[in-house]
Amino acid sequence: MAGDFAVIAAYIAGMIGIGWAGLRLAKTRSDYLVAGRRLGWFMYSGTMSAVVLGGASTIGGVKLGYTYGVSGAWLVITIGLGILVLHAVFARRLVKLRVYTVGEMLDLRYGGSTTAISGVVMWVYTLMLTVTSTLAFATIFKVLFDVPSVAGIAIGGSIVVLYSVLGGMWSITLTDIAQFVIMMIGMLAILLPVAISSAGGFEGIGERLDASYFSFTAIGGETIFTYVLVYGFGLLIGQDIWQRVFTARTPRVATGGGILAGVYCLVYAVAGALIGTAAKALYPSLASAQDAFATVVEDLLPTGLRGLVLAAALSALMSTASGALIACSTVSTNDLLGKLRRKDGSRLSESDSVNRNRLTTLVLGVLAIGIAMVVTDVVNALTVAYNVLVGGLLVAILGALLWKRGTRAGALASMVTGSVVVIVSMITEGMDANEPIYYGLGASLVAYLLGSLLSPRTPADVLTAWDERLHGQDKAVEPLSTS
Repeated sequence: MAGDFAVIAAYIAGMIGIGWAGLRLAKTRSDYLVAGRRLGWFMYSGTMSAVVLGGASTIGGVKLGYTYGVSGAWLVITIGLGILVLHAVFARRLVKLRVYTVGEMLDLRYGGSTTAISGVVMWVYTLMLTVTSTLAFATIFKVLFDVPSVAGIAIGGSIVVLYSVLGGMWSITLTDIAQFVIMMIGMLAILLPVAISSAGGFEGIGERLDASYFSFTAIGGETIFTYVLVYGFGLLIGQDIWQRVFTARTPRVATGGGILAGVYCLVYAVAGALIGTAAKALYPSLASAQDAFATVVEDLLPTGLRGLVLAAALSALMSTASGALIACSTVSTNDLLGKLRRKDGSRLSESDSVNRNRLTTLVLGVLAIGIAMVVTDVVNALTVAYNVLVGGLLVAILGALLWKRGTRAGALASMVTGSVVVIVSMITEGMDANEPIYYGLGASLVAYLLGSLLSPRTPADVLTAWDERLHGQDKAVEPLSTS
């Protein structure tokens, strides 16, 4: 294990070092929150891939492969499909808006403030997303150091909080690129072929497992449909994802880089499910499917390679945790705390604004670590996060982008109704039930349509300002690069 410790120690030191380098780059609010909106193709594609492929996609994806076979890939496939649709259809417009949060976009489109409600929904989502990735640290550090789950969560969470607080989005982006490379090598080039080969190849796996493990629909049509609704649509509207979109240097960079990231997600989905399937063939009686990833790594890989693959898993967890954490901090400072002013009425300086974001990130990071210590299931926790997000905000956001008759009254009614129905349904039907998202989306859509049609149209000047911003014609914001 000495070699594994050395690899992991080098990885952790590297992440902290990169975070320290980001400290020098994060001089303004734009630098801290959206990396100065300066990312090119490679950095954008890498950071977008890293942020969506976290604990649920890696450990959770292998768990689903262990339970259902190749059809366990559907959770991550729907994430990839969401990324593809977002960048093929909406990314260009989002980049042109030059905003920091989803709430700011809703304010621009509907006129008047909607951030009190949308901010609360998005805050819950981003915080729970941070928790799910932080929770998964327990699995990695248990394999490495045989420490209790609480200690593993504290170690991994503290590293993420440290480099996120230091340099914000610049630190997160730089670490994401390193993490993306490590993930690709560790999961696709090492663990996938080793797991399949150890199980006797596809022929050996087929001899040990029921044919349903090779059916792409064995997980069930209703579950696949729910994944599309929850994760596919959730990826269209999450603050953690949009905040990455806002880092693109140009609309073209966002579109092309995002499509590459979406394709990579599809490959990663299949890889995770196949690793889980191989684990089922090798270890058919694990006490918990959640242990499939750790068991394969611990039993099949030699020292050194084991450390590299565990570093890959850490990379997946840290990239998503840090992205969600900075998103939660941004929503807190922009949408919930508001644009704080000094006692004399002036706005905070750039340095004061960055320091406020750093402090908020630190507080939220500590809170997420505390919550992760009492949560037990990573997939269920992620489902709660996406149910609240999609049920509360999907209709209002897509309505803002696609239907000019939508109004602020309709948006507010939709957000309140959808959120309440989802939460109540999760309490009554169960956290892992499919019904809450159906009920929440249905109620949200009805409330949006009725609220919009029964209220006055959005003022023409608001829609004009919105159109100007979408086309990059608003002189009040920094012009876009034309390259």
